[in-house]
Amino acid sequence: MFRFDRLIRRDMIVRDVKQRHPETVPLFEQFRFHPVCDDCDVGTVARKNGLNLADVLEALNQAAFGPQQAEKEEHADN
Repeated sequence: MFRFDRLIRRDMIVRDVKQRHPETVPLFEQFRFHPVCDDCDVGTVARKNGLNLADVLEALNQAAFGPQQAEKEEHADN
């Protein structure tokens, strides 16, 4: 069973996410999260870059856990 507390959240530090889930590194680059921002949390950097936080988190979680898991989590919220 998948534990929701393993999902990437807005308060997680970018460097920690990259280390735990190396498959997210290309997405961070695509979203223009610069290496200088690695010590900041995902939510702050997304906001400063003018990105929709929900879209960023969904993309990161899909990269880390696969699209099926992200869909299950969406349905669990409803």
